[in-house]
Amino acid sequence: MSQEITAEFSMEQVGGRSLRVARWRWDIPSKHLPILFFNGIGANIEAVAPLAEALTDRPFIMFDMPGVGGSPEPLVPYNPFTMSWTANELLKRFDAPQVDVMGISWGGAMAQHFTLQHGDHVRRLVLAATTAGMIMVPGNPAALTKMANPRRYVDAAFMEEHFRTLYGGLTGGKAEHISRLTPPTPRGYMYQLLCMMGWTSVPALPFLKKETLIMMGEDDQIVPLINGRMLESLIPNSRLEIFEQGGHLFMLTHREQTISSLRGFLDAPERKDKKAA
Repeated sequence: MSQEITAEFSMEQVGGRSLRVARWRWDIPSKHLPILFFNGIGANIEAVAPLAEALTDRPFIMFDMPGVGGSPEPLVPYNPFTMSWTANELLKRFDAPQVDVMGISWGGAMAQHFTLQHGDHVRRLVLAATTAGMIMVPGNPAALTKMANPRRYVDAAFMEEHFRTLYGGLTGGKAEHISRLTPPTPRGYMYQLLCMMGWTSVPALPFLKKETLIMMGEDDQIVPLINGRMLESLIPNSRLEIFEQGGHLFMLTHREQTISSLRGFLDAPERKDKKAA
């Protein structure tokens, strides 16, 4: 698996935490801003590596959350404020004063918070299969109970058996996805769940003026499509793209459409009708 990934990996000490960081094409000149990516709950860098590899024309950076992938287990809990600060410190360390920000699922909430907290460093925002936090329309109970169980990362047979129930939509590429997963530690998984406990971006989103692309799967069992419509109604300069027959992992099953949509959004000229920041 590691041979397929061309990223440069490093262990970085930030604010008393040790984090495993991956950077793609960081030292190659590019006319594009880097992408700062926030991953889903319990998901390691390798799970999203195909996306980073496919965006061949721009730098890309992400890190494993504490207790996930190659990042050591956290000693104390953290919250969106501290992890946004941590991500911003990493960007300073790697000389990236401005980025485009993207997050999927749990990471979509982190992407919203980072953009609200460090807006001066963000040009555009991409939110995939995510919500505004605790004020959301919940998904299929059968999917949510399995998502809350870290066994899906530990037991490949469990993941294989319940893949469709968990994620919905088309299931192409599931074997590849499962092979890329590394189980989080129990404490790492619990602290990641606790991080967003009680969090919502709803009061702040009307003041979020960044151009925003919201990407949602039509058949997402974890984050129903209506949550994307809510985000679009709350974020002034946003637009919603729906992936037909897409589930929670539409970026895997609709890879070409995802890449095309990202490039179209990130490379587009600045909107003339954009509301002032």
